[in-house]
Order: sequence, then structure tokens, then C-alpha cells
Amino acid sequence: MSWFQKEIRLNERRRGCHLVHKEIVGQLPELKNYKIGMANVFLQHTSASLMINENFDSDVQKDMEMGLNKIVPETFPYIHTAEGPDDMPGHLKSGIVGVSLNIPITSGKLNLGTWQGIYLCEHRNSGGSRRVVVTLQGQTK
Repeated sequence: MSWFQKEIRLNERRRGCHLVHKEIVGQLPELKNYKIGMANVFLQHTSASLMINENFDSDVQKDMEMGLNKIVPETFPYIHTAEGPDDMPGHLKSGIVGVSLNIPITSGKLNLGTWQGIYLCEHRNSGGSRRVVVTLQGQTK
């Protein structure tokens, strides 16, 4: 059983849901060394989130953002407002969607479905670059 861990920095993105699958995998050449195992992808932030969703139609990204904004509106009378009107809704969205993914590894690749990809959901207007810790565990080749 082999373990590997790496911190990845994702480029800054505007508010919305962004497909970051290639950006993450592109910074993980070590993945190819794993025959079978698990990858944990953990976002080190409280106003953004990670999800797995459809990776083909870009309308999914727009609809996901629209849906999250409907579920968690900025106009709610939040108490925590010191960091701006998009901060507390960002915390709520992050809590609902989550900041961690567990993905199987098979033959040196993330074993996702044909139409699945990793998304970064940026819930702030200016969230900055984001840090992700990826932990790989499994049998190496």
C-alpha cells in the first residue's frame, strides 16, 4: 500500500461552477503510478466547494450556479456580513455541496463515469486562487 499527498493550486476564477478536472489531473503525474486505489480531493476553503457532475454541456455549469443562488440567496438577512454580502452565502453553499471528494483510481486514472468531471464551485465574487490537497492511496504498479 502506497500513500502520496500533494497540494495543488487552482487558478483564480470568477463566481460560478467551473470544470477543473484537467487542471487537477494535469498537476498529478503521480496518479499514473497507481494500479488501484482511492484519491481524496480536499479543498482548503470555506466559501467554495467541489463536486462531480456532467463534464460535456457547459449549460450545466450555468444551471448549477443559478440553482445554488436560488437555494442560498444573497438577500437573506445574514448576521455574518463583515467580509461582504457574498461571504455567508458562500459558506452555506460550501457546506451544502462539500469540500471533499473520494474518487476510485483504476489503472493510473481517476475512475469517473464517461460524462463526469470535477468542478470547483466558486461562491465568492473574488475568491482568489484556491488550494486543493490530493491524497492518493493504493497499490502502485
